Amino acid sequence: MAPPACKGAVVAATSLWKRLAGLLGSLLAVGGAKAADLPPDETDAMVHVYDGGGVRASGPVLLVRKKLADRVSVSGQYYVDMVSNASIDVVTTASPYKETRNEFTLGADYAYRDSVLTVSGSSSREPDYTANTLNFDVTQEVFGGMTTVAMGFTRGSDKVRKHGDDTFQDTAHHWRYRLGATQILSPRWLMSANFEAVSDEGFLGSPYRVARVFGAAVPERNPRTRTSRAIKFRTIAEVTPGTAVRAEYRYFWDTWAIKAHTAEFGASRYVRQAWLVDGLLRFYSQQHALFYSDNAAAETAYVSRNRQLGTYKGVSLGGKVTYSMGKVQGRYDVKLSGVYERMRYRFSDFTDIRTGALYSYDANLLQLIVSATF
Repeated sequence: MAPPACKGAVVAATSLWKRLAGLLGSLLAVGGAKAADLPPDETDAMVHVYDGGGVRASGPVLLVRKKLADRVSVSGQYYVDMVSNASIDVVTTASPYKETRNEFTLGADYAYRDSVLTVSGSSSREPDYTANTLNFDVTQEVFGGMTTVAMGFTRGSDKVRKHGDDTFQDTAHHWRYRLGATQILSPRWLMSANFEAVSDEGFLGSPYRVARVFGAAVPERNPRTRTSRAIKFRTIAEVTPGTAVRAEYRYFWDTWAIKAHTAEFGASRYVRQAWLVDGLLRFYSQQHALFYSDNAAAETAYVSRNRQLGTYKGVSLGGKVTYSMGKVQGRYDVKLSGVYERMRYRFSDFTDIRTGALYSYDANLLQLIVSATF
């Protein structure tokens, strides 16, 4: 089972750059009111590589989106992660391993007047973990298109297994509720606010991970319920024609006593019309979970040594360069993109038991994308 930080890194980065591109496009296209639009017909092909903390994940991603009528658009995505894992958790408690995760996603958008309804479902498979999700989202433009309100719901169901132990099988269920609004403040300035509530129930740990109590290894024991909240504010402004800057802040808290802050700053610049250059700088800090301990001094009902539940800070520096090849045979608008992100994490209460030193690691993310809209 691939570590969550690795499984989500590529998806999160891809989603981030798409959201930023969408915001920039909306900002530069501010004008008169109009009906809500469906996403354009497009085909995206991407190759991604994540390497950090002893984990290497790579593979292709293919997305196809097509309008069936003026009001309906359907999409399909295929995502592959080929994971080679020798992370600190693995090398100190088990043997390095390799596995492949495959994910399929199907979705449909329906536009009616100033509203867009989106329904999508995904299924992810790897040798010891199966995840299925169903998503519903609604966006509504109000006040003449100056304000966009978004609401969404996700239902997830996972099955957890363990290599070498056919008797182990458990489940986890997830509910996500989200609400957001984007406001155009002027032709060159917009802001957004988003809130998300998440409820998790079931097996919320790893069957391979161990904790330490008085220096002895014991199986990790996490609570079987967790409720979390997150609120995020973002602003983006065009400071000169073709140049936009942005800033965002996110605060996260949950019933496990984790509190986390994320601050991000970025800029986008068109160069000679055919080139778009993006850059970002992100800071992250987190307070450890109530039952987390690097080496517990007492036996308790719950105990974990999962470093993702510890106290740590991270900083990321990333950039994206997009080249628009223009129309091909008068039909396709083809773009080539390259994304690179460098991440650094430093832990305050998680040690490498091989050396006794506080643990830290660097990670790199590379994406090469070919995108065509038609």
